[in-house]
Amino acid sequence: MNRIKEVLEEKGIKQVWLANKLGKSFNTVNGYIQNRTQPSLVILYEIAEILGVEAKELLNDK
Repeated sequence: MNRIKEVLEEKGIKQVWLANKLGKSFNTVNGYIQNRTQPSLVILYEIAEILGVEAKELLNDK
């Protein structure tokens, strides 16, 4: 499980914007945000860099 959705909401960023920055489809990013699929570690680190946070901030501690 990840916290991408919460971080996007905290920063006021839309899923479409993140999808464009990642070069991924909206459906792919929406899958990450809804926790239907999990991004690879490479993508997780790329998302963290784009959002300006540490990768560990995108992960639940449970």
